[in-house]
Amino acid sequence: MPSLAGISLVPGAITAVAPTKAQPKPPDLTPAPSLASSPHFPPRGLASSLRPLQQFGHSLPHKSLTRPVPAASSLWVLSHPSCPVPSQPQDSVLQLPTLLPGMMDGPRSDVGRWGGNPLQPPTTPSPEPEPEPDGRSRRGGGGRSFWARCCGCCSCRNAADDDWGPEPSDSRGRGSSSGTRRPGSRGSDSRRPVSRGSGVNAAGDGTIREGMLVVNGVDLLSSRSDQNRREHHTDEYEYDELIVRRGQPFHMLLLLSRTYESSDHITLELLIGNNPEVGKGTHVIIPVGKGGSGGWKAQVVKASGQNLNLQVHTSPNAIIGKFQFTVRTQSDAGEFQLPFDPRNEIYILFNPWCPEDIVYVDHEDWRQEYVLNESGRIYYGTEAQIGERTWNYGQFDHGVLDACLYILDRRGMPYGGRGDPVSVSRVISAMVNSLDDNGVLIGNWSGDYSRGTNPSAWVGSVEILLSYLRTGYSVPYGQCWVFAGVTTTVLRCLGLATRTVTNFNSAHDTDTSLTMDIYFDENMKPLEHLNHDSVWNFHVWNDCWMKRPDLPSGFDGWQVVDATPQETSSGIFCCGPCSVESIKNGLVYMKYDTPFIFAEVNSDKVYWQRQDDGSFKIVYVEEKAIGTLIVTKAISSNMREDITYLYKHPEGSDAERKAVETAAAHGSKPNVYANRGSAEDVAMQVEAQDAVMGQDLMVSVMLTNHSSSRRTVKLHLYLSVTFYTGVSGTIFKETKKEVELAPGASDRVTMPVAYKEYRPHLVDQGAMLLNVSGHVKESGQVLAKQHTFRLRTPDLSLTLLGAAVVGQECEVQIVFKNPLPVTLTNVVFRLEGSGLQRPKILNVGDIGGNETVTLRQSFVPVRPGPRQLIASLDSPQLSQVHGVIQVDVAPAPGDGGFFSDAGGDSHLGETIPMASRGGA
Repeated sequence: MPSLAGISLVPGAITAVAPTKAQPKPPDLTPAPSLASSPHFPPRGLASSLRPLQQFGHSLPHKSLTRPVPAASSLWVLSHPSCPVPSQPQDSVLQLPTLLPGMMDGPRSDVGRWGGNPLQPPTTPSPEPEPEPDGRSRRGGGGRSFWARCCGCCSCRNAADDDWGPEPSDSRGRGSSSGTRRPGSRGSDSRRPVSRGSGVNAAGDGTIREGMLVVNGVDLLSSRSDQNRREHHTDEYEYDELIVRRGQPFHMLLLLSRTYESSDHITLELLIGNNPEVGKGTHVIIPVGKGGSGGWKAQVVKASGQNLNLQVHTSPNAIIGKFQFTVRTQSDAGEFQLPFDPRNEIYILFNPWCPEDIVYVDHEDWRQEYVLNESGRIYYGTEAQIGERTWNYGQFDHGVLDACLYILDRRGMPYGGRGDPVSVSRVISAMVNSLDDNGVLIGNWSGDYSRGTNPSAWVGSVEILLSYLRTGYSVPYGQCWVFAGVTTTVLRCLGLATRTVTNFNSAHDTDTSLTMDIYFDENMKPLEHLNHDSVWNFHVWNDCWMKRPDLPSGFDGWQVVDATPQETSSGIFCCGPCSVESIKNGLVYMKYDTPFIFAEVNSDKVYWQRQDDGSFKIVYVEEKAIGTLIVTKAISSNMREDITYLYKHPEGSDAERKAVETAAAHGSKPNVYANRGSAEDVAMQVEAQDAVMGQDLMVSVMLTNHSSSRRTVKLHLYLSVTFYTGVSGTIFKETKKEVELAPGASDRVTMPVAYKEYRPHLVDQGAMLLNVSGHVKESGQVLAKQHTFRLRTPDLSLTLLGAAVVGQECEVQIVFKNPLPVTLTNVVFRLEGSGLQRPKILNVGDIGGNETVTLRQSFVPVRPGPRQLIASLDSPQLSQVHGVIQVDVAPAPGDGGFFSDAGGDSHLGETIPMASRGGA
């Protein structure tokens, strides 16, 4: 049996070996390309983080893999699973747990997410190991990064080049994202003390000679009330550090040991990354009064005694991130350098106010909405039954900016590429989901959320991002609107104008045919095992605004970024940025991911019927079923804005048909339109009664004969529950009827559905799918229609009890009535609002059937102005319940209305008694 360092390697097991200091580093044996291409192999390398892999149960390769893991200097060895395992206890052998809900152990294996996967009762996952104190994975000798797989030149970097971001551990390196305070801490608005420290001379011995120009201190004028923060639109960030936007000047004050003279030379330096280089833009040198390179320059504004006021101009192409700052001086008496001080670190962000920045937005109301607004509306449901919920983006909350930069660090994005919004947004789309990179959120469409948070229960992004920053572990769980809400937070925080977009009847094309293919048997009953393509009731993604210098002219403006992991792009679960203009015109050869997004909004639904010989024939093409409505929150209001016209030409127009057929010609079924169905003289319209969860409902089909002859229609109705992703369960009710239609006549076929019939089958969002198919006896016309509808859930009622003032406690009352005749168990409320309340979890126990409960919560506003306080309720029996109230916060008397340090801490798991209960 082979051995390593005197330890036997057990076949078929994972063995941990702690190497001695003298032991040489084992070689990095990267799997061969054929192994990496296996459908069961994780899309990213194992070494990105083995501890999170153990925690969340990612699938592992089927071949042996020996690789050093860059955490705790340990070595992990994975043996061939086909080797027999001795039946003896091994203390050093670790067993990986089974998958948590939402994780994949093979392609499209998670229930509720992929088409062709039958709905099954959720299984109880195995216990999850407790995270270790410092569980973050180190990159070290890990697998190739995002950039190494996407870019040929990056894949050839040598081992000495460590400009790939600091390791995501406690020591984050120069210009790290985490800062020195805990993520949940808050600073005050009082003026930061001027940083002072003993400098060093050119010889490095710390000797200060007489006549040297010594910098005794630096004041970056970084207070939220100072000119810098206000002019750069960063005064809402709950940080004490200086936060500026690139391409725009800012001021600073140097405190010198003597009067500044014309013969003195002062140089400012900014550094970011572990190996700063001038050529990469990670080491910026700015001689005062002489102008720098690439748009960087600094000049003296005023010299008064020993104080020197400088104006510093940053490049509009500068890298975004957290820079260390220092000052060097040179005089006849010698050179001096101010030591690095964490209080002098400077955040630089994208600047949509700067015309030279490629993220520039030429509308102030757009910038106010898409960059500075801390809350928004996310739309869900169906086109006919649109629901809306308020989301707390919280991009200015303390710790969120650090979390956003940590995401880039964790991915290993080269610092030199962080000035490009195209690259940054693409990395964010990959890192907001956890698949193949241990990113922010674990997706889960199974309906079993017992090991985490129901996606419907989240009310904002802050709790999610701060949890990821604190622990380094992916947060369970998310679905499309959660991924999109977090992405909006991250991109707005970094300075990109971003909005959250909902597409109703959103197609998921799995075979690049650019059509949605639905298969039926000879009797037009759906063949779910063949229906891998699916149409989501709704899907939520993001638009962000930027120029696209990497594309031909005409493709600037809104770009789609989608962080929901659906299909891989270049082997990675990411999507975009993709020009909306290219989607509109069917230019599916434009990068990135245009074919997939085009199919989501503008493909056709093709119905195939199995023939007697086993072959399939197209019997119907539904041309107006996909991307029927695309909406976002309107600017400066809570109204809904229809932006469908940006994504597609008017339905049925020549331009729209040309775009669809042009795109389909580049798909895997270019001749799908060659064989179209027969003439249509019987029209069909499907309707569903608007019903509340817990009530009976009625569905109906209206048939109209437009011909001049009598028509006989054989109609079949099949009703099943469905996930919002279009994955349906078993049919629990069906109706068959033959209808005689006189020329020009109409008739209605109805199907009543009782609560007791659908209750045992309900899944998330209370959605149902009605499949209607029919055959006209006289003409041979085939009728086919899929209609999705949902059961509404009640809202929470929030009432503010008293005036809201910065730094003063106020109270909110929350009222909820259970609409179901059954008891809600383990009910959890969430409460959150930027500038009002850090994320708070309230455990209230059980709520009886049709019972009304009232609870009161106090909070302390920390920032003035109009704010949104958002609440949600979740239980195993009922979810998707939420409410919001507008809170106008007055400034504290005499403090100028800026940030207060009072209250606002996060409270997790607090048990709250109900103030009152009432019957139905």
